[in-house]
Amino acid sequence: MMREWIPISTSPKGRLALAAVKEFGARPFADVTVGELAAAADVTTGAIYHHFGSKLGLYAFVRRDVERRLIDRMEGAAEFAEQHAVRAALQVGFDFATRQGFLHLLAQPPVGAEDDLLVEMLHQLLVPRKAPVGQVLAAGWRAALLAVADGASVTDARDALAALSY
Repeated sequence: MMREWIPISTSPKGRLALAAVKEFGARPFADVTVGELAAAADVTTGAIYHHFGSKLGLYAFVRRDVERRLIDRMEGAAEFAEQHAVRAALQVGFDFATRQGFLHLLAQPPVGAEDDLLVEMLHQLLVPRKAPVGQVLAAGWRAALLAVADGASVTDARDALAALSY
C-alpha cells in the first residue's frame, strides 16, 4: 500500500514541509538557509523552530516522509519482479526520485542516528547475502542521483545504475 502524505498546504507547517521538499531536493542541506525556507513558505523563521525545532528537524521530517514513499514504490517493484527484485527496486526508486526532484534529498544517507531505510530494504531483498552488499548498492544508487544533480543525463545515470551487478 503506497502512502501519500499530503500536507495541508495552507497551514504554516504544511507550507514549510512543501518548501523543504523542494529546496532540499534541489540543493544540498548545507546550501539551504533557514531564511530561504521561511521565505519560500511565507512564514517567519520562528515557525521552523516552532514546528520542527531546527532546520535539521525540518529536513529529517521531510526526508523520512520522502523515504517512506520511495521504499513503498521500491518494495512494490521488487515484489512484482521476483527474480530481478533488487534491480527493479533500484530502477523504480531512481525513476521516482529523479521525476519528483528528490535528488539531493535522497542522494545522501540519513543525517544523524536514523535508520537507513534504503539499506534496510535492500538487506531484506538480498537475504541470505552478507550485509555489505546492501550498503554498496545503496551507495551506488545514491551516486546515480548525485550524478544527475551534478548535470549527468537521467538516462546515462540510469544506465550506470543498471550496469551494477546484483
